[in-house]
Amino acid sequence: MAEIKYPLPSFHFLVQIGAEEIPFSEVSGLDIEIQVIEYRNGSSPNYSSIKMSGIPKYSNITLKRGIIAQDNYFFTWINNTALNKPDRRDLAISLLNEEHSPVMTWKVKRAFPVKLQGPVLKATGNEVAIETIELAHEGLTIEAS
Repeated sequence: MAEIKYPLPSFHFLVQIGAEEIPFSEVSGLDIEIQVIEYRNGSSPNYSSIKMSGIPKYSNITLKRGIIAQDNYFFTWINNTALNKPDRRDLAISLLNEEHSPVMTWKVKRAFPVKLQGPVLKATGNEVAIETIELAHEGLTIEAS
């Protein structure tokens, strides 16, 4: 009898920024889109354009994590970003299996912070304080292990 293969759950993952492992509760924006170029030659007998593949476009990546006392990592990183001289870092986001080994890894090239968002503070709330950082980057590759 053939072994049944189940899809992996999305809740077991690891994020590395440079060589440092940082825990996150949520990662989003692992998108790649190929822009479409429409072209029509003026002497073409067809009255419609043709479509060609263009430049790849990458979404910004959003990372969310619980705030930890005396941890100013994101604030320091975004403040190191000077005009036209961002503090760029590579990331590796790995989906892990039951043995905590990477099954799929998204490698992000030359990322830098473009937005830092503090938590929603609510006197009647009972949630963890979450901070969010949004990163722009210059490329995304996917490796299956």
